[in-house]
Order: sequence, then structure tokens, then C-alpha cells
Amino acid sequence: QVQLVESGGGLVQAGGSLRLSCAASGRTFASYTMGWFRRAPGKEREFVAAIKWTGGRTYYADSVKGRFTISRDNAKNTVSLQMNSLKPEDTAVYYCAANLAGLVKATEREYDYWGQGTQVTVSS
Repeated sequence: QVQLVESGGGLVQAGGSLRLSCAASGRTFASYTMGWFRRAPGKEREFVAAIKWTGGRTYYADSVKGRFTISRDNAKNTVSLQMNSLKPEDTAVYYCAANLAGLVKATEREYDYWGQGTQVTVSS
């Protein structure tokens, strides 16, 4: 069983920054890909960023490329999402997820475990 717990959400003004963290426990994550997704009000959940636990290869949605950075801390079993230059359209519930197959471009359906989500609100 894998547990994923997100933290770090909150309210920030446009142009500001937030750092989300995902604490992972329950299994060895060496072969996993960890991803961040988000669901904005009235919209479907969408991919944000992903990172392979081993090697650190990353993949980003075009909408966040150059503003968001995903990283992992192997020793602490945490994955972080540094979000800079935030825009009101980044407002959403952000979810951490784990893909057991280690596919850096895995689709939402291919993720096996999900956290409960953390709210990010960007005011204009």
C-alpha cells in the first residue's frame, strides 16, 4: 500500500510562488514515476508535471513549462512542485500521484496511487 500526502497549498497573489510537497510512504519508490495533476473548478483533472524517481527525468505540461519545477528528495521520499509566476488560471486542487511502471509520460489512467489533494488559489 502506498500513501501520498500533499502539503503546501494556500492563497497567493498573481505573480507569487508556492511550493507543494508530497510525502510518499509504504513502498520502495526507486522504479516509480511521481506526478502532479490539478483540477480547476468546473474542469477535468489535468497533468502538470512528472519525474522519474530514479534518474530524475522530468516532463511538464506546456502551460507550466518555465514556471513550475518538479523535484524529488530520495532520502526523504518526497516530491516537490515549485510554482513561480503563478496566474489566476493556476487555481486548482493539486494532486500527487504515483505510477508504478515508471512511465514519465504516463496518462492519468496509468497512475496507480493518488493523494487527497491540496488547494492552491491564486488571486488577481
